Amino acid sequence: MDATARIPSVRSDDRRRYAEVRAAMPALAAGLSAEDLAAQSMPDASPGKWHLAHSSWFFEAMILAAEPGYKPVDPRLQQLFNSYYDSLGRRVERAERGLMTRPSLDEVLAYRTEIDRRMEARLADGLDEGLEAYLFTLGLHHDQQHQELFLMDLLNLMSRSPLDPAAFTREPRPGGALQRARGGQTRFEGGLVEIGHTGGTFAFDNEGPCHKVWLEPFLLDHDLVTNGQWLAFMADGGYARPELWLADGWAAVRREGWEAPLYWRRDEGTWTVLGLTGRDPVDPDQPVRHVSAYEADAYARWAGKRLPTEAEWESAAATAPDVFSNLFSEVWQHTSSAYAPYPGFRPTEGTASEYNGKFMANQMVLRGGSFATPAGHARVTYRNFFYPQQRWAFMGLRLAANAPAGSPARIEKMETARFRAELVAGLSRPRKSLSPKWFYDAEGSRLFEDITRLPEYYPTRQEAALLRDMAPALTGSFGENAVLVEFGSGASEKTRILMDAAPSLKAYVPIDISPEALKAAAASIAETYPGIEVAPMVGDFLNLAPLPELGRGRRIGFFPGSTIGNLEPDQAVAFLANARERLGPSSLFILGVDLVKDPAILVAAYDDAQGVTAAFNLNLLVRANQELGADFDLAGFSHLARWNAEDSRMEMHLRADRAMTVRIGDVAVSFEAGETIHTESSRKFTEATVTAMAEAAGWRVTTIETSPAPSVAVVLLSA
Repeated sequence: MDATARIPSVRSDDRRRYAEVRAAMPALAAGLSAEDLAAQSMPDASPGKWHLAHSSWFFEAMILAAEPGYKPVDPRLQQLFNSYYDSLGRRVERAERGLMTRPSLDEVLAYRTEIDRRMEARLADGLDEGLEAYLFTLGLHHDQQHQELFLMDLLNLMSRSPLDPAAFTREPRPGGALQRARGGQTRFEGGLVEIGHTGGTFAFDNEGPCHKVWLEPFLLDHDLVTNGQWLAFMADGGYARPELWLADGWAAVRREGWEAPLYWRRDEGTWTVLGLTGRDPVDPDQPVRHVSAYEADAYARWAGKRLPTEAEWESAAATAPDVFSNLFSEVWQHTSSAYAPYPGFRPTEGTASEYNGKFMANQMVLRGGSFATPAGHARVTYRNFFYPQQRWAFMGLRLAANAPAGSPARIEKMETARFRAELVAGLSRPRKSLSPKWFYDAEGSRLFEDITRLPEYYPTRQEAALLRDMAPALTGSFGENAVLVEFGSGASEKTRILMDAAPSLKAYVPIDISPEALKAAAASIAETYPGIEVAPMVGDFLNLAPLPELGRGRRIGFFPGSTIGNLEPDQAVAFLANARERLGPSSLFILGVDLVKDPAILVAAYDDAQGVTAAFNLNLLVRANQELGADFDLAGFSHLARWNAEDSRMEMHLRADRAMTVRIGDVAVSFEAGETIHTESSRKFTEATVTAMAEAAGWRVTTIETSPAPSVAVVLLSA
């Protein structure tokens, strides 16, 4: 993939974004002395002063210097603050960066200020789309990388002092607060999965291209390994048992004298650890930090498990992110994967081609993010990499294990575990909420079908009538051997309208989160249309697995019922973009949306006189009681539907009618009287907003047809 395709053109708010990112590192340095920022603790680390200058040099070397006739701020700095770009000439060796007493800290900060001034002027003029826009965003993410390195290197410097100094009074945590451990593990069935960045948003060149990987069934722990668990490993002679270690790892243990993680020390019989806020007793509940790949591998072997591969980690994190704690906000997590190029890898064009590709040997991949990773920097495809003996980075581990081949019963058990994890997480938020996907167990699917027949609920009948009118024109473009893929298929009733009008349809792939509802609907379709191959997929359409290879014709996505309105705007765009990637370059997409109208009509549709919608909403609590052993008092909650004009959406809530405490297994959740669980949002569209959403996801709007009042629309998109 061409580097210029990895990011859209520069947006109008890039000056604000630039200012925000560039302000972060000086803020970290603000309370430190010039001596703190000038010293270099070891060859692998760099002085804080160098980080401040190099992250500015990057913008000068990669963007500003490309302007004809450009004059550097100070030509001498080009050599001093070049990191490893051989194509840009001589540079100071990494181990000698701490010997550069000049320029002074004040001069470095002045250099940084001048680069910012020049970049802001350049941004005001507008960057060229393509490579220059990519390099600008690369520069922002490069600065964020150095913000984290700044803290890693600073802590290593503090560790060299017998005074155990504190760099900060409070630990900088842009990654967010530590999440509570959840216990257990989730099973993943594996198979042929896709990993790697798919394009459309920024990614480093080493994250792509997206490619297929075969995974055997595996288990992945919900939580990170803790200090307490590591203490047990140490107490069992973990650092003294060669049978637990790789040969090179055991050599490192003996050579370096390792007996505990880096920065740990035994003080008067108690293990303590140095952090950015000074030295404290080791907290057994905190995730372990500062362990090398060798140590992580030895611990996993001691625990009877293993490290996940990076493909396993990414597939699990993309498929079920909500079941895990601290995926991105505590430590980078070791994998067993060597850092190597993906099939078809192409480095960034020009000088930045040296950014990642030249290091693809002898290092190991880490995934996730740490407490020091800047907000918005981490993503599920991010590949961090370090040498296996290195320990000063914010590194920890999450364990994996092999699993036997799957079965429908095991898949259903996995879904139950995800339901529990997402319910607990949703009820732990300041504003309690739960994804509407959990409405659709067998009873929920039945109740929703009842809702679609209510006199107040216009969307289903209006959309079905519109689809019948449009079906000949829609299916006329399917072509031979087409494959229809329905996202969130439910009972598949509207699907029959398209099937009746498309005799050449080869295959049908219904995707639904409810195994029971999916099985019944797929069996009914297969019986009615024996000439169509039916391949049901149990899963969450927000985390799409690769589609089966059925048929040789065009793939058509089908997403009726205005279900797209249940998603947050960014989720909707991400879903449509992912669907476009899965369906392929010649695909079509048939999308049903509800339109903005009189709020009285909308509220009646979501709060019917017979109370069917209320029962549908309350069934979430019934399901939690039955499947998770929760003790929701159904009489203590009532259904609430309201129109949110500001966000142009209908909302459904479950309101607690009195103060109470609910238990979900060993988790207790308190409710105040009047507090709600936000269970669904149904956004309503105009032609302009649905077009903008589709185009943001890379689709082209071919047709928009609107029904009579109360109006809905069916939209045909093409890739």
